Amino acid sequence: MCHYRLIMARTILPSLMLGIVSISTILSSCERDDVMIDIVKTQVTTPAYTDVEGFYLLNEGNMGGNKSTLDYFNAREGVYYKNIYAERNPNVVKELGDVGNDLLIYGSKLYAVINCSHKVEVMNVEDATRVTQIDIPNCRYAVGKDGYVYVSSYVGPVQVDPTAPKGAVFKVDTLSMEITGSVEVGYQPEEMTIIGNRLYVANSGGYRVPDYDNTISVIDLDNFTLSDVIMLDESANFHRLEHDRYGRLWLSSRGNYYGDMNSNLYVIDPVGKQIIKDMHMPVSDMWVDDNMLYVISAEWSYVTGKNTVSYAKIDMDNMEVVDRNIIKDGTDEKIKIPYGIAVDPVTKDIYVTDAKSYVVSGTLYCFDKDGICKWKQTAGQIPAHFAFKGNIAEE
Repeated sequence: MCHYRLIMARTILPSLMLGIVSISTILSSCERDDVMIDIVKTQVTTPAYTDVEGFYLLNEGNMGGNKSTLDYFNAREGVYYKNIYAERNPNVVKELGDVGNDLLIYGSKLYAVINCSHKVEVMNVEDATRVTQIDIPNCRYAVGKDGYVYVSSYVGPVQVDPTAPKGAVFKVDTLSMEITGSVEVGYQPEEMTIIGNRLYVANSGGYRVPDYDNTISVIDLDNFTLSDVIMLDESANFHRLEHDRYGRLWLSSRGNYYGDMNSNLYVIDPVGKQIIKDMHMPVSDMWVDDNMLYVISAEWSYVTGKNTVSYAKIDMDNMEVVDRNIIKDGTDEKIKIPYGIAVDPVTKDIYVTDAKSYVVSGTLYCFDKDGICKWKQTAGQIPAHFAFKGNIAEE
């Protein structure tokens, strides 16, 4: 089972058509900060030919700044393009919008979930030109199956509120680009994953702090109704959600940031509705490649006033950690806030983004499968979400 996600990126650059840009390019080295130049087009590595043509990277942008942007890495050219949405869509007012929260390639379209702009921006996957906009309030994450894209939504306003309403999952027909239905789920729903005809939704309850949600909603996709709720008393404030080849769920909890309920990772039996294994591991983001789960974390604590950074690689078959340091050349010491992670399904190159201070341009690092840095590149503000493009089969 493989998931390929897109991430949005935001950077302040002139609107230029990529086809007419003529800029001197320069190779980036992981050891030389002086070559990290904020330009539109950069030769970052030598061209390579595989079924993976490249990937989109969505930069979230700081909330309230309308700074979400989209970058693209062309693996067959070895070239990194910054802020391509603005260049390909110069007439779109406010460009991508405020806070890019998720990115999905499904069929011939690219779906960018723009949280605080309350919309899903739909683009052609080949060139990132705009197709349409789908209005969904406080939207969060997206998954696709059988001609539909499903989008989780907080529904209510973007604000902490102990009376915040339950969230919903919206169903979008990818032919008409119309919303055809919605199902109420738990409070402030986050990531989703699909196993067979069931869609599982991790509920956070983040707006209702300290009364976080501790449930996973289950939607029957055949009739698009809520069919079950999995309640887990051991933890709450759920966020990331994936599944493995055995139908087990891999669920992360953000915790409460005060030390008495830490961020954690759990393996769930969705049929027995119980935790199979507590991994005792914080999670900010995670990525599934074959049977391996790659995890990064920058766990914030209000007690210490700082983030604790960690990395891990987990064999999902036996639910065992096989590596607690996926970066082997010391580059991890330069990464302040690991924020997004992805793994090339063919080359197994590992991509990690650094959000730094959240208010400046972040950095994208490329490591080979052995954890040695190959190149790095300045991205947009808070680089976060990836989606690989090409002839890639999903299991």
